[in-house]
Amino acid sequence: MKVRRSSPARLWLYIITAIWLLVLLPLSAIAAPYADYVMDARTGQVLHSSNSEARLHPASLTKMMTLYIAFEAIEHGEISLDKQVTISRKAASEPPSKLGLKSGQQIALRYLIRAAAIKSANDAATAIGEAISGSEAAFAERMNRTARMMGMTQTTFQNAHGLTRSGHLSTARDMSILGRHLIYDYPQYYNLFSRRTADAGVATVNHTNRRLLSSYSGADGIKTGYTVAAGFNLTASAERGGKRIIATVFGGRSTATRDAKVAELLDLGFRRAPGSAPLQKPGRPAYVGNTTGAGATRVAGAVSRSLRPQPRAADQNAVLMAAAAAAAATQDDALIKAAISEGLNAAMNDGAAPETEVADAAAAAPDVPDLRPSSRPEQLVLAAAEPAAEAVAPPEEEFAEGDTTLADEAQEIVTRIASTGSDQHWGINVGRYNSRYQAEKVLLRTALTEMATLDGTRRKVVQSSQGFDANFMGMSRETADLACRRLQARNVSCFMIGPS
Repeated sequence: MKVRRSSPARLWLYIITAIWLLVLLPLSAIAAPYADYVMDARTGQVLHSSNSEARLHPASLTKMMTLYIAFEAIEHGEISLDKQVTISRKAASEPPSKLGLKSGQQIALRYLIRAAAIKSANDAATAIGEAISGSEAAFAERMNRTARMMGMTQTTFQNAHGLTRSGHLSTARDMSILGRHLIYDYPQYYNLFSRRTADAGVATVNHTNRRLLSSYSGADGIKTGYTVAAGFNLTASAERGGKRIIATVFGGRSTATRDAKVAELLDLGFRRAPGSAPLQKPGRPAYVGNTTGAGATRVAGAVSRSLRPQPRAADQNAVLMAAAAAAAATQDDALIKAAISEGLNAAMNDGAAPETEVADAAAAAPDVPDLRPSSRPEQLVLAAAEPAAEAVAPPEEEFAEGDTTLADEAQEIVTRIASTGSDQHWGINVGRYNSRYQAEKVLLRTALTEMATLDGTRRKVVQSSQGFDANFMGMSRETADLACRRLQARNVSCFMIGPS
């Protein structure tokens, strides 16, 4: 009688099939609910949604926010693409997908960004967060703050990579909003998401979304994600014939079925989107950097005391009075009184002048109107620093506030004139405000408290659809950098503005 024996290969096949049928398939069906969302990226109009408000596991779609903050930090000078980042033990120990970085290894930030965007490397994402904010917890706080300002109302982040953790949740709608911000807020970096391969320093990495990028006409991003709890996720974007569509899927059953569903949703979006629509870019979230408390900006290497040289009290008082008189000629009385009072106190307290001299300076503030000319001519002519024969009329953008025609056309207010050299094309921004009055007040107060670097600059309020930017212009790059560092040391938000 023959005994039939099963081969080892067949036995293992039975075991694997049983595990898949009895464990993995039911688990994925329970743990990965489905959701989708389709948006006209040009306007933000919703074209289709299903379960799009359900809070689910985003997996590596999380890295869209990690990269958004990296781009923001680079833009505002917190860190550079060439910064050599030292890999921590935590970053090196992250599970796959990963670049294979070692604890103590140094690698340029640009390579970490490529690895996170294209390979979806978890070790690279953690390293980015630690390099920008110092720790995973601090970076997650910044991610959540940025998400709230974008209107991602149902999202809470716990880490930079998206591996499953309690409370780390988002929605198909919120991830579509985030994808739209990446496209329009940082178009100079968005091409990164369409690269099939990239040099990540220690290796060449392949895009996790290369199948859809290759098979769907017009597709140019954005990010895939997968964990057992999340299923197969994808936020994708494509552009055809002047239309741009964003589609997000949560809880796909496999890479192939997810990609097929996203292609179907993109097709639906292109059919439903109008042929022409005015571009309405999303409002960029306000930049606040890293915070260690309400409204406090954390600057790496910030000085603990003012860098300003100690002033001589008499000279300081004279300069403050002269500045107040010049400002009074172009500002409302209410703004002047408030800003001078604050500026005098802040400027004098920041120096080494005795308290009695501070009180004397403050007491002199009400006398400032006495220094104002009795009447202002209709055609204001400013004295030039050079002889009259060599004086040159300032360009249109530098005319004073009294020229209302130019001010209205340019939608900006220049509150003082200063002569600038050939290299004085830089500036700094000290915030965006809800009204021109607020911006002007901040500019004057800041000028009075940081005279060492801002003396001779141009105070300019620039109006946009998002508010009123308070800028100082007419600086060299070195002076702008020094001014920002000194202001940031006082917990004043500041970033440099390059030549335009």
